[in-house]
Amino acid sequence: MRLKDKVAIVTGGAQGLGQAIAVRYAQEGAKVIAVDMQPLKYEQENVVGKILNVTDSAACKDFFEEIVNHYGSIDILVNNAGITRDAMTRKMTDEQWDIVMDVNLKGVFNLTRHIGPHMETQGGGSIINISSVVGEYGNIGQANYAATKAGVIGLAKTWAKEFARKGVPVRVNAIAPGYIMTDILKTVPEDLLKQFANLTMLKRIGEPKEIADAALFLASNESTYITGHVLSVNGGMRL
Repeated sequence: MRLKDKVAIVTGGAQGLGQAIAVRYAQEGAKVIAVDMQPLKYEQENVVGKILNVTDSAACKDFFEEIVNHYGSIDILVNNAGITRDAMTRKMTDEQWDIVMDVNLKGVFNLTRHIGPHMETQGGGSIINISSVVGEYGNIGQANYAATKAGVIGLAKTWAKEFARKGVPVRVNAIAPGYIMTDILKTVPEDLLKQFANLTMLKRIGEPKEIADAALFLASNESTYITGHVLSVNGGMRL
């Protein structure tokens, strides 16, 4: 029970990596609020769903105040919500660029701008930004996505400095997953999955649980001297 009685918010928590992280946190004793644009697709004790558009600044402020008033504190924030709108740069539309920026970057800012200072006031906390191997190394046809996922690494490093500057142990880190077997990847042809696997040193696709375990580590007291760090969980992948 490494997160016993902790209050955790996980964005993009209805499915995929967000679901895996929310469930793992709840299993370790946390009270989890899984935020998404759609209802939860699963049931888990101590996980409650909340509909929220993270691009809506006013709604994020109201949500933050609601959670603090109800639970009294916020100990963990996982900024996981993200989308893709892939296209080659020469063909990418303004709409494809803007919506990815809004969700993947502004959405991360909108909640953390309130929760980070709150953690300073309450005496500590852990914030985890979910980046990507694409944010570390770039990828053809994903200029918008790569820019945002590199951006959340920059935010993590900046916030690690900002929120701890008064000596309060607010830790901010990023996780950069490689190819993980979520529902989206399950639709990819087998031959492509083998190509992805062969890009890794371990020669396999990752499992959502492996990202959830990394997120558990960074949220727990087992990582109290780690901040401003990017944890690459990609099987030794290099794009």
